[in-house]
Amino acid sequence: MIFKQLFDTKSSTYTYIISSGQGREALIIDPVIENVIEYINVLKELDLKLVKVIDTHIHADHITGASTLRDQTKCITIMGEQTPAETVEIKVKDEEIIKLDKLKIKALYTPGHTSDSYSFLMDKYLFSGDTLLINGTGRTDFQNGNSRDAYNSLFNKLLKLPDETLLYPAHDYKGETVSTIGKEKKLNPRLQVRNAEEYVEIMKNLNLKKPTEIDFNIASNLKLGVSI
Repeated sequence: MIFKQLFDTKSSTYTYIISSGQGREALIIDPVIENVIEYINVLKELDLKLVKVIDTHIHADHITGASTLRDQTKCITIMGEQTPAETVEIKVKDEEIIKLDKLKIKALYTPGHTSDSYSFLMDKYLFSGDTLLINGTGRTDFQNGNSRDAYNSLFNKLLKLPDETLLYPAHDYKGETVSTIGKEKKLNPRLQVRNAEEYVEIMKNLNLKKPTEIDFNIASNLKLGVSI
């Protein structure tokens, strides 16, 4: 298998390039528009053909490169069925399987950060979007976010995966690249709660700043990054 983790310094976004390496088909998760040329160069270097691009949700802190990649490579765009983005070509359901050569990627509906948030599980690799972060969890105070939904997505879905499952989030702000479900259960401060009420209380008191270009980014991402 071919696996590349790329980082956007402006938005602290992780983008993932995945391929079985056999049929040379590739998939990209959470691309950033400013880095599309870099992705295409990586694909060329590895002799890969991009066939699918996934956004885990409508991002607020950067513009997706999905439509640009689609236009340049003829790949298929994929999001969860709850997405408000109307131009997505394939909208997957909870637990639906996405195939890439011999690789199988399971879509997991994990709302809370946003109402359209999905995570994607490939064998022991979990691409959690903004639902579960390393030593943190996604904020729930905009884009139809809901702390109770987030609690359910975390404790009744993602944290029930095997402890050795590798966690690859959509963002990290402290230089961490990977964790495990077991490590997060033990050490993640947001997860040391006894019930949903305690989690809701934590999220209610975060007092986080609003992303500076949130309105523009969301409007653009509703069209998969097309200029507005």
